[in-house]
This record gives sequence, structure tokens and C-alpha cells, in this order.
Amino acid sequence: MNKIGHNNPPLSTKEIIENNIERKKPILDRDPQFYNNVPIPSWIELSLIDVCNRSCSFCPKSDAQIAPNTFNKMELPLIKKLAKDLKIIKFDGSISFCGYGEPLLHPDINLIIEILGKDWGIEVVTNGDPLNEKNLTELYNSNLSKIVVSLYDGPEQKQRFLNLIQKLKIPEDFLVLRDRWEKGSEFDIYLTNRAGTLNSSEQSDPKNFLNKKCYYTAYHAQIDWNGDFYLCPHDWQRRMSLGNLMQKEFFEIWNGATINKCRKNLLVGDRKINPCSSCNCIGTIHGSKHASEWLKILK
Repeated sequence: MNKIGHNNPPLSTKEIIENNIERKKPILDRDPQFYNNVPIPSWIELSLIDVCNRSCSFCPKSDAQIAPNTFNKMELPLIKKLAKDLKIIKFDGSISFCGYGEPLLHPDINLIIEILGKDWGIEVVTNGDPLNEKNLTELYNSNLSKIVVSLYDGPEQKQRFLNLIQKLKIPEDFLVLRDRWEKGSEFDIYLTNRAGTLNSSEQSDPKNFLNKKCYYTAYHAQIDWNGDFYLCPHDWQRRMSLGNLMQKEFFEIWNGATINKCRKNLLVGDRKINPCSSCNCIGTIHGSKHASEWLKILK
């Protein structure tokens, strides 16, 4: 288990961001795996459920016209199909439960962790609200690798979780706490407009990113509750479905013509495709080795 934690104050906003980047490096910046001579992702993000108990100003869920709470959820046959497909390609990366909703609101979260956690590292990214002594103990004793809690309220919220860690004797590298209530120049550069979904005055102008490279499609697979693949986690409007996991095998979608066309453009710094033309994500923090291997194939 990764020993890099975020829980010991005082940490500056910059240090918190750097720790979060460092935590993912062993998976996202390692040499890629290959299947049929094609680089496969090292990180798969599942959006288990399309609902959140919060409505944060920096999140599309704050606008029901853009991202309404539909309460749709990923069903177990899809989870089992994904597990089968990943075993075929001998996937050896990590799976994150995050996406377009609060994953801990899924009623079958423990069973999903049991199914996928037998073979792969599983990380849950949560706002922490659903956590209590009972379910945190259950999650710690399950196949789950890590819980990452994004704290939006203030230091008092952090103390609640530090108390739980101490009381339940849970390692700090299992329950990682990320301060998200601070604002400042270091933090702002990592905020994105979710591919043009948010347009606050604090956002960087996406026109400045049209010729910037993006590596997300080289190492990251994004799967919605119904099995639809999307380019990356920033496209909250779900504008380009690349295929559906219940209709095609994982690798067929990952190496499909549609995503490869987009992938080639993004890897050479051409974001003129929709929705990337509206995006202000940096896009090159991780995945450079995956990008290099893809460029050899997509010449």
C-alpha cells in the first residue's frame, strides 16, 4: 500500500496537490502494459452511480440542467463483464470509483469491491459524508485498497476523520484526506472547466489550450454507470460515447477507430475536436510513457 499520506498538518495547498500527484505516479507513470502489441490503460475510472448528496459550486452537479441526479447505477452484470474482459487482457492497473456521482451511495458498493478487489487495486474517491464507524470498518476489512476523502468544508471536517482513524485504528494511508476548502493560485491551476461545462471567471481560457498535448486517452479509461466509454473524466456532458461495454469487449473499445483518432490528435497537441476544444485541463501531469508508446503506433 502506498505510504504517501496527506493527513499530517500543516500542509500547504501546493504540498497537498503534489502529494496527490505523487501518490498516483507508481501506477500512471510506470512502463505501460501491452495486449496484442497495444498499450492498455493503467487507470480505469468507474462512475458507479449518477447522484451526489452535495451541490458544490465547482462541480457540474450544482446545475440540474447540466448534470441532474438521475439515480441510475451500475448493475452487477456489468461489473462481472468488466472483470471478465480485464482478465482477458491481463490488466494490472488500478480501478477508481469516482466519476459523475458519489460512489459510496451505491447500495451494492461492498459487493462491487468484493468482485473487483480480488484481482485489482481499488480506490474510492468520496466527499466522506456517507462514512461512519460501521461502514468504514467494513470497507477497511474488505478488498478495498484506499479511500480518498475530498474535504470541502474546513479543518473541522478533517478532525472528524482523524478521530475516526484513531478510534478505529485504521492506517492513515488507507484513509487519505485531501484538503479542498482552500483557494489560491496553486490550487486554481488544477481546477478545470470540465471540458467547457463550467464557465466561472476563475477558469483559464480554453483557447490557450488548443495546441496543448493531453495524455488522458493514453492511460485512462472512463466508464459510466451503463457501460458507456467516454474520452476522459472531464467530459461531464458525455458528448462522445466510444462504445458500450455490454455490447463490445473492453479492448475492442479501447483500441477502436473513434478513440484512436481522438487519441492521435490529443497526443500531438491538437484539441480542436469536441469536447476537447472547450477544455482547459493541463492533461500532461501523468502518462508520458503511455503517450510515447501510442505515438509509435498512431503515426
